Amino acid sequence: MSPNSNDMMAERRYPIGIQTFSEIIREGYLYVDKTDLVWQLAHYAKFIFMSRPRRFGKSLLTSTLESYFQGKKELFEGLKIMEMEKDWEQYPVVRLDLSLAKGQGSAEDLKATLMWLLRPFTELYGKCEDEFSPGKVLNGIMQRAYEQTGKQVVVIVDEYDAPLLEVLHEEDTLADKRMVMQEFYQPLKANERIVKFCFITGITKFSQLSIFSTINNLTNVTMDTMFANICGITENELATVLKEDVERLAQLNGTTADVMHEQLKQKYDGYHFTKDSTDIYNPFSLLKAFQQRELNNYWFESGTPTFLINQLRFFKTDITSLDSLEVFSSDFDQPTENMKDALPLLYQSGYLTIKDYDRDSQLYTLAIPNQEVRVGYIDGLLPVYTGLSARDEEKQARSEGGR
Repeated sequence: MSPNSNDMMAERRYPIGIQTFSEIIREGYLYVDKTDLVWQLAHYAKFIFMSRPRRFGKSLLTSTLESYFQGKKELFEGLKIMEMEKDWEQYPVVRLDLSLAKGQGSAEDLKATLMWLLRPFTELYGKCEDEFSPGKVLNGIMQRAYEQTGKQVVVIVDEYDAPLLEVLHEEDTLADKRMVMQEFYQPLKANERIVKFCFITGITKFSQLSIFSTINNLTNVTMDTMFANICGITENELATVLKEDVERLAQLNGTTADVMHEQLKQKYDGYHFTKDSTDIYNPFSLLKAFQQRELNNYWFESGTPTFLINQLRFFKTDITSLDSLEVFSSDFDQPTENMKDALPLLYQSGYLTIKDYDRDSQLYTLAIPNQEVRVGYIDGLLPVYTGLSARDEEKQARSEGGR
């Protein structure tokens, strides 16, 4: 590697924790170009739902869509989308991040948080006195945005299920909060005529929520092969766009680029979101390894999601027997409220992934994706779930075996 390339690599900036497309582009952070897929997604259907695990770039995807529909052509100069988009029209965009509505103690608290999230748009487009609920406010925003701009409205909802995940088995609280969310989403169906595009992301599927039950034409692209690579890093992207990053990491760790590539593959690769998906690397962990200059288990830094632990406990899940499960798609890709075990959440959360598909039997094989997740099971999930560390489990097993 030449001195010049070393200097260039020393200046490489990795967007760890940065999910705003405009900031990544303007501040010169590394961006793996997915804009051709973004353009295809924006023209695929009017109402779209996509599920991906946490830290796989869902928020960056929603931010990129926001910038595209706002017509910010200057942000996309030099990217693949420039060969596809010629008009660059500007639409009013209502983008909401419902991860900010987590942990609300009651339905009234949730309503207040939704109203707070909508405030920037009421300041922009106005608000009527009789708009006293989140759904009515959203409806008014959409109507006025259309009237004031003469353009259809784009609505983007990130982590739509966040307010409900932690109360899945608290029946009264869940019912009250579900009613709030149903009322909130109703304008998306009622205003279909003035909607240009609606994109909704999350981890799970609540089919009883109005976005699934009343928007009958909501297109779920979660397992669509066309968009399998829209979140995450592919093998080809690692070998081309990130080639110098791999070489630098190898140099810093005293090994060859080929060996480092294989180590990265074993550690962070192995995700598949469709039966025909190419290998997908966890983007957060991969970029974190480049930034920190060492391979570590970064996906579990923020801990195991509370909702997943609660689900595992509720269903009395045996987490020691989760590898190489043969299931039908209906077993692991089903609505959250219809789950009979924690398998769907383990898949939807990224703790299990598709490893094989038999076309004759139509059976999927689900397994732990890679070394990072496997270590996370042992050092992260197991202690939290059982209250014992891996070492404690081993001691207990030896003790019982000696009786």
